[in-house]
Amino acid sequence: MTKREPDGKVISFVVPCFNSASYMDRALASLVVGGPDVEVIVVDDGSTKDDTPRRADAWAAEHPGIVRVIHQDNRGHGGAVNTGLRAATGEYFYVVDSDDWLDPDALRRLMSRLREFLDGDAPPDIVITNFVYEHLAAHTTKPMRYRRALPVDRPFGWDDLGHFGPGQNMPMRTLIYRTRVLRASGMELPEHLFYVDNIYAYVPLSYAETLHYLPLDLYRYFIGRPDQSVNHAMLVRQVDQHIAVARLMVDAARGPIAAAHPRLAKYLDSVLGTVFTITGAVAAVNGSAEALEQRQAVWDHIHAADPALERRLRRRLLVWGSNLPSWPGRLLARAGYHSARLLYRFN
Repeated sequence: MTKREPDGKVISFVVPCFNSASYMDRALASLVVGGPDVEVIVVDDGSTKDDTPRRADAWAAEHPGIVRVIHQDNRGHGGAVNTGLRAATGEYFYVVDSDDWLDPDALRRLMSRLREFLDGDAPPDIVITNFVYEHLAAHTTKPMRYRRALPVDRPFGWDDLGHFGPGQNMPMRTLIYRTRVLRASGMELPEHLFYVDNIYAYVPLSYAETLHYLPLDLYRYFIGRPDQSVNHAMLVRQVDQHIAVARLMVDAARGPIAAAHPRLAKYLDSVLGTVFTITGAVAAVNGSAEALEQRQAVWDHIHAADPALERRLRRRLLVWGSNLPSWPGRLLARAGYHSARLLYRFN
């Protein structure tokens, strides 16, 4: 039986902040709603262009025992998450980016359920919730839910996974890990690299055995800042960043649980397939000789590292379609990318 300490924190929220002063207050205000059972770790990641450090310290002073601040030299999003994980004391761990926020009613319900889990005999290793795209320019919201893919509000294991739709995976913003699971996985996110959330939503899964899906529209994912890494122009320009993350995921060893659960192994292939679909499409939209050469180089790397994985990925229609080397293939990949933008409004 696993019980938390009487004064222990239920969950640690880690908020990486880099020159976030103009929007971080909304994120932090949404988290302190959780009350004394939450720990909000603000990682000021070398902010120098605004008063992020001062605002973070003000939140800590106003909410002692709940908000604490770590100031560090700039290490990128991955480095900030690593710092937060090392410092976390909560039983669960959740990353909230400083331009996003949590729905207050959903957070209250989540906290109630987490307390129930921790007071029981077998708290789940991962708690999964929904997220909602909040698109500034289009003034639209789009919830992403998992009722068809996951058993609803009951404990389950990897053998109970249902069917995920095309490109539908569980990103960072849906995954609330037991802190001990993250640490046991040995995950260390690379510093100064974008799109490392894909690694976060991939590597630790094979160290978790029990899951619980709460159909709460919890995480509000803000889309619309021009300097976001998912902004269309930045997404296309940073092909090398996508390639680097894809290569790291290919090289990441899957934990022992994946070998025992074929549905988990299949899901991990799906996650990797989504990354390679995006990588291939972004390289095609970029269209430069350098981008296309980088795309081919990562496929050469898969072929050398794991030919069986290469075959499994190439059998996936979306992966195949977004990585065709010919000019008709590049047109197909571009069309698919722009269709996905319209459908999901991810940037």
